[in-house]
Amino acid sequence: MATTHLTPTAATYTADSDTHDYTPSVRFLAGLARISLGWVFLWAFLDKTFGLGFATPAERAWLEGGSPTAGYLGGVEGPFAGFFNSMSGHAWADWMFMLGLLGIGLAFTFGVFMHIASWAGALLLGFMWMASLPLDNNPFMDDHIVYAIVMILLAQMHAGRFFGLGAAWERMPFVQKSHLLR
Repeated sequence: MATTHLTPTAATYTADSDTHDYTPSVRFLAGLARISLGWVFLWAFLDKTFGLGFATPAERAWLEGGSPTAGYLGGVEGPFAGFFNSMSGHAWADWMFMLGLLGIGLAFTFGVFMHIASWAGALLLGFMWMASLPLDNNPFMDDHIVYAIVMILLAQMHAGRFFGLGAAWERMPFVQKSHLLR
């Protein structure tokens, strides 16, 4: 007797079809991790934009004419120094970096565009990891890689549904047509 395997299609996909087996504690922790990562990116955007005095003093704020990439990329000394130093302080690099921080931060905070945001965040974190080489405390592993892995994991778990707008977002017809938008 032949066995029939059913696979979900766009027509049968529901926003809850991939998360019904998660326990309440897993949903809580996944939602909390997602919002926390969103805040890490949003905070970096806000501090660099307004110079809130944590990593960026007020006089070096982006709104005051400071460059969000100049200090970090200009100080890279590792094997990729030439690559990153050449981008330092350019308006296009500042805009890409800041829009990336804002977009990733908002997506993770609200739980929408999770797949795009997770891969964009992993790419940004990968570049930041490359700029950090050689590492001081480990031959290759640091928080940039861990954050990137967790971001992709949360997107695969559809963690935008937990304390976020992800479930409502995923019910929208145009989102259901594209796995990338979920």
